[in-house]
Amino acid sequence: MTDQPATSRPPGYAIGHITVRDPAKWQEYCSGVPATLRPFGGEVVFRGVLRQVFHGDHAHANTVVIRFPDVAAVSAWHGSEAYQALIPLRNEAADVTLLGFDTPANTPPPQSLSGTNHEPRL
Repeated sequence: MTDQPATSRPPGYAIGHITVRDPAKWQEYCSGVPATLRPFGGEVVFRGVLRQVFHGDHAHANTVVIRFPDVAAVSAWHGSEAYQALIPLRNEAADVTLLGFDTPANTPPPQSLSGTNHEPRL
């Protein structure tokens, strides 16, 4: 028997595409993000630097993917007072396109980077 409810919701994701303009301000912003994720169950599952565009155009060099328990948690995090307070600093530090995604109910979850000491770099 499982402890999960029979109708558990699929995870939601925040995906950020980033071009850093001011590294010092960016670091300050990044140091504040983890505390904003915790209350909403947010977890960084991927952070990387673009090496190649295979098709089309892509303006940003960095990407981060943050998983949340569901899409409602993504919206709640983004709208939270704590995260909203960081947005002016983020906007001074980088050009960011931040997107929210949900997943179809039957999509298996991706592997997690939990415990690998990765911090979000939104």
